[in-house]
Amino acid sequence: MLAQPVARVSPRITSMIARRAFHATRARLSSPYHYSEGPYSNLPFNTKTRFFAVRYWAYMFTGFFAPFGICVWQINKPKS
Repeated sequence: MLAQPVARVSPRITSMIARRAFHATRARLSSPYHYSEGPYSNLPFNTKTRFFAVRYWAYMFTGFFAPFGICVWQINKPKS
């Protein structure tokens, strides 16, 4: 009973969708809100520089061991 009204409505819906003419617009490269796309373009630093690996591991080493160094300093500081 319900299949018959759905079959009647279906051609109307498909013609409405076809008439709306869905399309995708090309990104305007002159726009200040469009950024370049591709691998590594979303990173705030350049991974192709000469000493990137050294700076990366120094940053990771500092971030990981800083809390341990702070704890050792707090434990061994002179008590007043």
